[in-house]
Amino acid sequence: MSEVTLEKIRGAAEVLKGVARRTDMIYAPKLSTRSQVYLKTENLQVTGSFKVRGAFYKISTLSKEELERGVIACSAGNHAQGVALGAQQRGAKAIICMPDIAPIAKVEATKSYGAEVRLVPGTYDDASAYAAKVCAEKGMTFVHPFDDPDVIAGQGTVGLEILEQLPDVEAVMIPVGGGGLISGVAYAIKQLKPDCKVYGVEAAEAASMKRSVEANDKLTLASANTFADGIAVKHPGDLTFDMVNQYVDGIVTVSEDEIAAAILFLIEQRKLVCEGAGAVSVAAMIYDKVPELQGKKVCCLLSGGNIDVNILSRVIYRGLQASGRRAEIRLSLPDKPGQLAAVSEIVSKCGGNVIGVNYGPSAMDTALATCVLNLQLETRNFEQIGDIHAALEAAGYHLLRS
Repeated sequence: MSEVTLEKIRGAAEVLKGVARRTDMIYAPKLSTRSQVYLKTENLQVTGSFKVRGAFYKISTLSKEELERGVIACSAGNHAQGVALGAQQRGAKAIICMPDIAPIAKVEATKSYGAEVRLVPGTYDDASAYAAKVCAEKGMTFVHPFDDPDVIAGQGTVGLEILEQLPDVEAVMIPVGGGGLISGVAYAIKQLKPDCKVYGVEAAEAASMKRSVEANDKLTLASANTFADGIAVKHPGDLTFDMVNQYVDGIVTVSEDEIAAAILFLIEQRKLVCEGAGAVSVAAMIYDKVPELQGKKVCCLLSGGNIDVNILSRVIYRGLQASGRRAEIRLSLPDKPGQLAAVSEIVSKCGGNVIGVNYGPSAMDTALATCVLNLQLETRNFEQIGDIHAALEAAGYHLLRS
């Protein structure tokens, strides 16, 4: 832990001038009625993620001999691009091992920087084990995505910028995967502004750091099944685990639907595109995961924006459902003409909009002389969905539960 110092983070900031952008700090008044929230937009960083900071700084420290042997890394995509860019600018060969579930956009972006990409079946941890094997065979330098003091120092430059751009910040919300970002940012902030709170946010399906901290031991999850692939890490780093224990005030989790709703909010309200990992800090604010932040000035760190467009379309739909903007209603109706028109009229009077219809014969849980109507609706919120349910039931219609 002593290898990460404020001087090293400041040195990294100098190295990164002209490479990493000083990303904007944007006020987001509609994000919370309880707190004053600002967004640190690392999703607009070079390569679309904060990862370029740590990767580039690490490669900048390598000797000529190390560069000649090349570098190797494992990544779900964002660290991959940072390493590939850093290696390209230093003239070094780069091999990037990525889990085969990595979004196509991240794979292609990594290749565009001249790196050799090897897809490994499984998760980040499987790619990491394969990368370690290749590294030993070829004598390359392994650029760890989070458990390395130079990488952590590079990520810590985000913390310096936060304090420069928002000097009266009272709390910072940071995505957590392996812990490199939160370790660097928390260290920098606690050295310069100890009273500022630092909270981590993990996907509930990949909460390896939170569970490890609670158990006071580094645990390995059986799986990390989240579409927030950038933080789908089953086992925290040794160095990052220690630093999180010392410098982080708490870790919370958010569900897949909450992450999707946060992505949708950022698109609609701030015109910002974030990947799942990048939006978890916003999800935590929207769903009030840290009640102590009420009345505080809070910075939410958007760590990345590299989301596959195919996934984005599904995420938007999930986000609409999670925020009450899409609804599905299943009804049992008498099998006679005019039923669809009558139901549609009730939905319309309540302000809903029918966007999908499936009309079929009775199901096993309905009477034989009935039919089943499935409606997909556009709605404003959950209150309106409740109003539609109540109006249909008041009209004598029987709602079926899925």
